[in-house]
Amino acid sequence: MSNKELSIENLQSLCKNKSIIWSVHILRRLQERGIFRKDVVNAILTGEIIEQYPDDKPYPSCLILGESDKGYPLHVVCSTDGETVKTITAYYPNSEKFLSDNRTRKEKI
Repeated sequence: MSNKELSIENLQSLCKNKSIIWSVHILRRLQERGIFRKDVVNAILTGEIIEQYPDDKPYPSCLILGESDKGYPLHVVCSTDGETVKTITAYYPNSEKFLSDNRTRKEKI
């Protein structure tokens, strides 16, 4: 893991401390998609990082696959400044874009 890659343990620790920033963007997306904040937190706490985006600005970010509060697969994109989790977006995996494991992106044809 490079110093630009995030660790799930660090993100989970920050979530447990309720050190989370909710942007206007993610709050809109959650409302549109019927996802609750508790779903996002649970996905981070139960999840694993499946993609790293080390060159994102202002901080490196990642894609987490976890479970919603009701146990459904949920993707969460977030970053951290080391002190807070900055939520970016969350969505239910789409079978048009991901294989059935919800981790592997389908090849673009």
